[in-house]
Amino acid sequence: QVQLVESGGGLVQAGGSLRLSCSASGRTFSSYAMGWFRQAPGKEREFVAGISWSDNSYYADSVKGRFTISRDNAKNTVYLQMSSLKPEDTAVYYCAADVGRSGYRPRMYEYDYWGQGTQVTVSS
Repeated sequence: QVQLVESGGGLVQAGGSLRLSCSASGRTFSSYAMGWFRQAPGKEREFVAGISWSDNSYYADSVKGRFTISRDNAKNTVYLQMSSLKPEDTAVYYCAADVGRSGYRPRMYEYDYWGQGTQVTVSS
């Protein structure tokens, strides 16, 4: 069983920045593919960014150039640095883990474990 705990959400003005963190349990974090998803009120959960076990990152078009995903295997933590935030980025942000040595994972069903989510609100 892998437990994921997100932190770092909050209220920020448009144009501002936030860094989300996701701390994972388990001794083999370095072999996990990790992803960030978000869900806005009344909308389906959508992919935001992912990072493979081999440190390859990829992004949704809507956040490319503004968000950066990274991982620190020594700390069992994945980060999402969000810059130039827009009101449409407002959502609950979830991190997810695929415990296989996986690469490109942009779909929800490809992940084995999920965190509880952290709220990000961007005011205009």
